[in-house]
Amino acid sequence: MLTRDSRDPAALPRLLLTAVALALLWPGIQLAELDLGVLLAADSQSEMGRFVAAFWPPAHAPDFLRLLLDATLQTLAIATAGMALALVVAIPTGLLASRALSLSAASRSGRPGVLGQALRWPVRALLIFLRSVPEIVWALLFVRAVGLGPTAGVLAIAITYAGMLGKVYAEIFESVDRRPMHALLQAGAGRLSAFCYGILPNAAAELTSYTVYRWECAIRASVVMGFVGAGGLGQQIDLSLRMFAGDEVASMLLTFLLLVLLADGLSRVLRGRLA
Repeated sequence: MLTRDSRDPAALPRLLLTAVALALLWPGIQLAELDLGVLLAADSQSEMGRFVAAFWPPAHAPDFLRLLLDATLQTLAIATAGMALALVVAIPTGLLASRALSLSAASRSGRPGVLGQALRWPVRALLIFLRSVPEIVWALLFVRAVGLGPTAGVLAIAITYAGMLGKVYAEIFESVDRRPMHALLQAGAGRLSAFCYGILPNAAAELTSYTVYRWECAIRASVVMGFVGAGGLGQQIDLSLRMFAGDEVASMLLTFLLLVLLADGLSRVLRGRLA
């Protein structure tokens, strides 16, 4: 009589993979000096309880709400202006860093030209440099250079996000079907026309979704950079924390949540219209 083997044949590989993952994770935990027992200490729990209790009810005084509105609008302005400057750099560098408009790629051989490769590698290196330094570091540098205020945050977002957007744009341009663009190039169309009619319609939805997502990230980054003096909600949160005004912090965090929900909803609407 035949019996079915109920043992999982992949159990041993999974167990070994889990053991390897834990063996690699443990040194990282040790280096990070992670101690979750601190959260269970009686002093820590009582202090956290008092801190959280100060958050309710959220502040809603008229003067504070006007201040909150100004800080929110400033945060949106920092993120939007920084993204606009980043797009000015990201769009041309994204085209230069990709092979989307390469005439050699559209030829029968498909081999990249030497001149095109010599141009693309420096542009890719520039994009790597721009995105390798976090925006908070750029904000610290610009605060020293131009002083406290939103200008430092705008410039920090512009530089970092130009590198991020340029890299992803180049990958999106290369990932879509390029046969329509190659056909237009071989038929004698210019590179810009081939890009607009051969690549952009297929890449528009993904480009829009990623751009709006990065705008959402820019809103979060502008709040974080406010803690180093770059203006916006972050600077007001820092001031309220210094004064132990938990109710004001709660109102600002709720406003920040609404901003992220707004960006997420905008991304869904735009992607649905372009899909």
